Amino acid sequence: MKLFFKRLSYLFPVLILIGFYACKPAKQNFSSPKGYNLNKPEKFTMPESLQEISGIAFYKGKSDTVYSIQDEDGRLFRQAWGIKKQKHAVFGKKGDYEDLAILNETVIILRSDGVLYTFPFSEATKDKVTNIKEWDDLLPDGEYESIYADQQTNQIYLLCKNCKGDKKGQFMSGSIFTYNPVKKEMIASGEFSMDLKDLISKGHILKTGMKASALTRDPHSGEWYILSSVNKLLVVATPDWKVKSVHRLNSATFVQPEGLAFDQEMNLYISNEGDELSSGNILKFKFKP
Repeated sequence: MKLFFKRLSYLFPVLILIGFYACKPAKQNFSSPKGYNLNKPEKFTMPESLQEISGIAFYKGKSDTVYSIQDEDGRLFRQAWGIKKQKHAVFGKKGDYEDLAILNETVIILRSDGVLYTFPFSEATKDKVTNIKEWDDLLPDGEYESIYADQQTNQIYLLCKNCKGDKKGQFMSGSIFTYNPVKKEMIASGEFSMDLKDLISKGHILKTGMKASALTRDPHSGEWYILSSVNKLLVVATPDWKVKSVHRLNSATFVQPEGLAFDQEMNLYISNEGDELSSGNILKFKFKP
């Protein structure tokens, strides 16, 4: 009997471990767009000044320097990749700035109410931007967080996060403008929309809609990458705005995804605002054909 209890005492810790792993929930599998692994990022932690980083961009796709904004101060930040220390150019007063694009030699910054700010890229390295133009009458009333600029066509795509005409979240609308850098003109060039009913019916997004927080485009395939912080989702759509794939984001990795960009080597970048427990960051996902 003593021998039995002695053997049982050796076996007991093993039984506990088996029970622990049996009860432990299975690790959730998060899918990724073709060529990327969203489960294995290279992480670049932001300084306190970019705790609320809300948009990122590269100059002509060059990833050695990241340009970014945050949603409180009118500052365009710049950093060498992997270096926390930042410099910035002041372009405006305090406001809810949500996204930016660098269209060849022009910086374009989007405020949440649809107001755009443009200025020459040459002023991005100054302490204060002086040659700036404000566009406050281009877009329908609504809330905006997503802008993409096409370097070849000079077209600017603006995706609405919350607009009255989007039929209770079943559609997501957007506007296209062509920018003339010589005359500094924004020329209305059309509208587009994306049908969200299938995403809602399958439970991918809330009934209130996609609530897009960032937009970019695969420069090779022309496919759209649309980020939704509220739904913790990355959607890939065809060039004509048809849903191609849907990827749920791990909330442990993507605290509050707000920025999206590709570099010239097709690497994908997603920026996250921080919270009480974590700092803002930019996640890099290397392209693997």
